[in-house]
Amino acid sequence: MGDFGLRPLLPRSRILLATAGLLVALFAGPPAVQADSFVLLATSDGVITPVSAEYLHDALVSAQDSGAQALIIRLNTPGGLDPSMRLIIKDITGSAIPIIVYVSPSSGRAASAGVFITMAAHVAAMAPGTSIGAAHPVAIGGGEMDKTMTEKVENDSVAYLKSIAAQRGRNVAWAEDAVRKSVSVTEQEALKLKVIDLIAEDLPTLLKQLDGRTVPLQSGPTRLHTADAAVREFPLGLRLEFLKTISDPNIAYLLMTLGTIGLIAELYNPGAILPGVVGAISLILACYSLQSLPVNYAGVLLFLLGIVFFILEASITSYGVLAIGGIISMLLGSVMLIKTDVEFLPISWAVILPVVALVGGFTLFMVGMGMKAIRRPPVTGREEMIGLVGTVKTALAPHGQLAVHGELWDAISKQPLQPGDEAEVTSMDGLRLHVKPVSKKGG
Repeated sequence: MGDFGLRPLLPRSRILLATAGLLVALFAGPPAVQADSFVLLATSDGVITPVSAEYLHDALVSAQDSGAQALIIRLNTPGGLDPSMRLIIKDITGSAIPIIVYVSPSSGRAASAGVFITMAAHVAAMAPGTSIGAAHPVAIGGGEMDKTMTEKVENDSVAYLKSIAAQRGRNVAWAEDAVRKSVSVTEQEALKLKVIDLIAEDLPTLLKQLDGRTVPLQSGPTRLHTADAAVREFPLGLRLEFLKTISDPNIAYLLMTLGTIGLIAELYNPGAILPGVVGAISLILACYSLQSLPVNYAGVLLFLLGIVFFILEASITSYGVLAIGGIISMLLGSVMLIKTDVEFLPISWAVILPVVALVGGFTLFMVGMGMKAIRRPPVTGREEMIGLVGTVKTALAPHGQLAVHGELWDAISKQPLQPGDEAEVTSMDGLRLHVKPVSKKGG
C-alpha cells in the first residue's frame, strides 16, 4: 500500500525520459563515424586502356566528392597502354583519400602495367591464387624496336617503377627485376618480398585488415576505420561500357568489316542509303578502336582487297576465281592486321574464321544465284515468245490469229491450221508470229 502515491508519477517520468531521448537524438546528430562509414569500389578487369583511365578517374572524383573513406580498386589485368597507366598512377599519387589496389579474384593477376598500378597504391593487397609481375615493356606500335630504343624504354620503365616502390616503401630491387627480367611471384611470395602489404580472401576480410591502418597522404596521415564500413560499387556507366566494348581488337575487326562492306555496297548501288550510313558509322567506330592498336597497313590493304574481290565476284562472272582470291586475301589480311607480340591484342581465330566464312559464303551464294539467273530461259521480250505453244483462233491459211498467254497475235503458218489447233512459235517478225503445227502423239 505504500507505493500507491508513486503511481501517478510513473507515466510522467516515462514521458520526460522519452522527451529527453528525442531531444538528444535530434540535436546530437548522427554518430561521428557515419560520415566515414563507406568505401567506394571500382573494378578494372581487362586491358588498361584510355577507357580504364577515365573510369578510375571518375571513380576517384566520386569517392572524394561523396566523402568515401577510401577507394578500393579491384584489379585483374594482363597489362595495357603506358599512357593510360601513367594517368591512373598520377591520379593515385595526387589523391586526397587512400587508394587500395586489391588484385582479385583468385586466378587473377596484375601483370605489366598492373604491376605499376599496384605498387603505386597506398595499400596493395592480393587475393589467394593471384600473381604479380612480368612488367617488361613491349612495343605495341606495330614495329620492332632496335637495341638502343629497347634499352631506353626499359631504363625509363625501371626508373619509374623504382621511384614508385621507394615512395611507398616497397621492394625496389624486385621492382627492377620485374621490368628487366620479367619476374612474376605469387601473393605469398609478394608479401614476403614486401611487394604488397596484405593478403585477403575477400572484401570483408580486406576491410577488417585495413581497419586501424594509418595511410600517409599528401595532406597528412589518415587513419582508416573500415571494420564496419559499407561497400558501394562505382558503375562503369553506359557510355564507358560502350567504349570499352568497341575498344576490343575483335570488335574493331568486325566493325571494319561491316563498314567496308557497307560503303562498297553503297558505291555499287547508289541511293540505297542504309548500307552507306551503317558503313560510315561502323568505319568511324573502327577507327576509334584501332587508334591505340598496332595496325599493319599491309594487312589492312589485303583485307580491303579481299572484300573488293567478293564484291566483284557478285558482278563479274569469274566462276569463283575472285571469290577464292577474296577468301585468301581476307585470311592473310586478318592475320597480319595486328602486328604485336602482346598476348591480348591479336585478333582471335574464333572471330576471323566465322567472318571470312560468312562474307565468302554470302558472296558465293550471290554468285550462284546469278549463274542460275543467267541459265534461266528468258521470261520477257522476243526471246520469251520462241517455243511457246498457242491455240489457233481463226484459220491460218496462211494468215490468221493465234492466242498465246491470253493475247491475240497475228500469225503465219506454212501449213493450214483450223481453229482449236495448237501451234508452236518458231520466230517473230515485228508483231507477227511464225508458227508450225504441234505434232500430236500417234499422229
